[in-house]
Amino acid sequence: MKALFDQVSYNCSKIVTKSYSTSFGLATKMLAPSIRADIYNIYGFVRFADEIVDTFHDYDKEELFKEFQRDLDRALEHKISLNPILNSFQHTYHKYQIPYHLVSSFMKSMRTDLYKNTYLTETEFKEYIYGSADVVGLMCLKIFVRGNDEKYHELKETAMALGSAFQKVNFLRDLKADYEELNRSYFPNTNFKELDEATKELIVEEIKADFALGYSGIVKLPAEAQFGVYTAYKYYSRLLKKLQNTPPLEIKNVRIRVPNYEKFGLLAQSYVNYKLNLV
Repeated sequence: MKALFDQVSYNCSKIVTKSYSTSFGLATKMLAPSIRADIYNIYGFVRFADEIVDTFHDYDKEELFKEFQRDLDRALEHKISLNPILNSFQHTYHKYQIPYHLVSSFMKSMRTDLYKNTYLTETEFKEYIYGSADVVGLMCLKIFVRGNDEKYHELKETAMALGSAFQKVNFLRDLKADYEELNRSYFPNTNFKELDEATKELIVEEIKADFALGYSGIVKLPAEAQFGVYTAYKYYSRLLKKLQNTPPLEIKNVRIRVPNYEKFGLLAQSYVNYKLNLV
C-alpha cells in the first residue's frame, strides 16, 4: 500500500533528524504532533543534500549531487520517489505549496559548496546564507502558519533572520572543521588563522541582531509551533553566548558544544517561560 510506504518514508526522515542533530530533534519534538512530521521531512531533505557536499569525500560528490537533483525534480513532479527522504519531502512540499524557488535557492547554495571555498564580499555571503538557511526557515514557516499567506508574509523577514542566526552560529562554532577539513571560510574578511577578539565580536553582534529580529517573530507564531521554535532559539542563543565567552584561540582548536545536561536544562527553562507567557 502506498500509505505504508509513505509512513516508512516519514519514519526515515524522523530517524535522520534524530541521528544527525540531537538539538534540532529535541526542538522538533516540542512542536505540536500535527506539524512535527513535516518538519522532520524538511530536515531530512536538507540534511541529505548537505551531507553530499560536506562528507562524501571518497566519492564523486558532483555526480552524486546531480543525481540527487534529478531525483528531487522527479519526486516533485510525479509526487513519489523510491528515495524515502525525497518521498516524504515531496509530500510536505505539495501539502503546504512550498514555492519551488525556495527549494532551488537551497540547492544552488549547496551546489556552491562543491567548488567555492571563500566569500570575499557581503553580497556573496548573504546570497549563500539566503539559500542555505533563510529559505529553510521559510519552508518551515509555511508549515508553522499552515499555509496562511497573510501570516507567512507578516513573519517572513523574522523567519529569515532566525535562519541566518542559526547558520552563522554554526559557522562560528565550526570554523576549525570548515577550514581544516573542507578548506572553507564563510565569513567575509575573516582569516581563520588570524581570528582575533575584535573580529569575533563583530560576528557575534551581527548574529545578535539577527536573533533580535527573529525573536520578534517567534512571539507571533501559532501555538502549535511557538514552543518548539523558542526551544531552538534558546539553544542557539546559549551556544552563541558560549562562543562569545570563548577566546578565539580556543574556537580555532576546539568545537564548542552545549552539553546534553545543559540542553535539558534549557528545555525545562523554556517550558516554564512558555507556560508563564514569558516568551
